[in-house]
Amino acid sequence: MEWTFRADAPLYTQLCEQLTFAVVSGVFAAGERLPAVRELAVDAGVNPNTVQRALGELERGGLVYTLRTAGRFVTADKARLEAARRALAEARAGEFLRVMEKLGYDRAQAAALLEEREGDEAT
Repeated sequence: MEWTFRADAPLYTQLCEQLTFAVVSGVFAAGERLPAVRELAVDAGVNPNTVQRALGELERGGLVYTLRTAGRFVTADKARLEAARRALAEARAGEFLRVMEKLGYDRAQAAALLEEREGDEAT
C-alpha cells in the first residue's frame, strides 16, 4: 500500500482515512485479515502505537473487528462498508468544492467542469 501523510492533521486520523479507503476500495476485502500492527507500521513508516490507535478507531466504527488470537479482520457488513464509502465520498466532495470556491468557481461551474472532464475522458 502507498502511504502519504500531510503535516496538517494527526497521523492516526490520516491512517484511519487511508485504511478506510483501502477497505472500501477493495485493497482489503470484506472478511479479509488485515496485516499485523507492526507490519502496517513498518510499511507506513510510523510508530506501531499510532497504527494501533487508528485500528482502534476503525474497530469502534465497526469497519474492522478483532478475533482474539487470529488478528483483525474487515467487516463483511455491506451496509457498514457502504456507509464508510459514502462518508469518504462526501468528505472528498466537500474538499473539492472548497478548493473550487477558493479558485472562484461556484457549484454550477464546478459541476460543469466535472462534466466537461468526463466528456474528455470518454473520447
